[in-house]
Amino acid sequence: MSAMARLSGSFPAIVSVDDHTVEPPGVWTDRLPAKFRDSGPRVVRAPVKDMSFVGGRFSPVMGGPGDEGPVADWWIYEDLCRPLTRLDSAVGCSRDDVRVEGITYEAMRPGSYSVPDRLADMDVNHVRSALCFPTFPRFCGQTFAEAADRELALLCVRAYNDWMVEEWCGPRAQGRLIPLTLVPLWDAELAAAEVRRNAARGVRAVCFSEIPPHLGLPSVHGDGWDPFLRACDETGTVVAMHIGSSSRMPSTSADAPAAVGSTLTFANCCFSLADWLLSGAFEKFPGLRIMYAEGQIGWIPYILERADTVWRENRGWGGIADRVRRPPSELFARHVHGCFFDDAFGLRNLDAIGVGNVLYETDYPHSDSTWPHSREVAERQMAHLAPEVVERIVCGNAIELLGLTEDGLWPGPS
Repeated sequence: MSAMARLSGSFPAIVSVDDHTVEPPGVWTDRLPAKFRDSGPRVVRAPVKDMSFVGGRFSPVMGGPGDEGPVADWWIYEDLCRPLTRLDSAVGCSRDDVRVEGITYEAMRPGSYSVPDRLADMDVNHVRSALCFPTFPRFCGQTFAEAADRELALLCVRAYNDWMVEEWCGPRAQGRLIPLTLVPLWDAELAAAEVRRNAARGVRAVCFSEIPPHLGLPSVHGDGWDPFLRACDETGTVVAMHIGSSSRMPSTSADAPAAVGSTLTFANCCFSLADWLLSGAFEKFPGLRIMYAEGQIGWIPYILERADTVWRENRGWGGIADRVRRPPSELFARHVHGCFFDDAFGLRNLDAIGVGNVLYETDYPHSDSTWPHSREVAERQMAHLAPEVVERIVCGNAIELLGLTEDGLWPGPS
């Protein structure tokens, strides 16, 4: 039995590969050069004039002086006004009370943005360590990729990464928070340099978009991302793609309620996986590893079956004969990890996915989070699995993938 299992009793402590941090107000104002502190991201308190989330689109409107309405804390950056919402920090609230509404920091559970409080909430949830995606930058830094001032945007990316490594995952975290950094998506060479800068201080994961063309960026089928992917390959940096990191949540119509998109959250991962498996990227970069955060896993077996059929039967006219030389299912087994927090169907079909290709997550502090019952959910859905398989899913695969210690801790800066 591993040290992880010994420390936590009969059920291994969880290494969650998809949690979230809500950035404290000073992340950028404390780190940007003086000339940018009034133009970089900063927080103001103002009323919410209007807010909707329909057809997969979030549309908040900030009120001005004298306007009535509920008060929220807003991030201001260039022409962007983005409020903190209950969806950013829903844990601790009744599910029926979670709505699309603006909130202040005081209305959040402190573990959303405070390291000591986060560790306490992890203890309650049987979580040993956690990899956290951003909130204001969005899931892969789209906020900065859309900015007009590229000099400032690059500084903002680096400031976030410095905060992530030095403070969020700094000494107070005791190795229990695992760094996940951003790159400047608008320039693959700059992205590669940022990967290498952070890899040199022990970072083993970087955010990326599930479908870059949705952001006006190159696809993975060409060579536009080669400098970035080469840097990830050579440094052992995992490419982490969260649902919604293409700035589009799946939906069916402009008037579809948010519940439709919430049901279909896996869909972008499904499309993205087909892209990666049939792109030739894994042939070009044999050490590259990717993961799909919050995508769940039950959909994976059919995509692998279909991709293998297309590769076998249609590769001649399908445009992949000269660049995809192995069956997609074999590429998946060597390069791809699916992540889930509640997927009994996927676990019943684990043999068609691969024990080594599955990672567990808790999604704290979002509305889908299984906190504080993540252990109970795992025990219930994994009851049919052998203890050694459970340990791999709950912690072992993440330890290997992210270069953690045997006890599931980030070893700190290199």
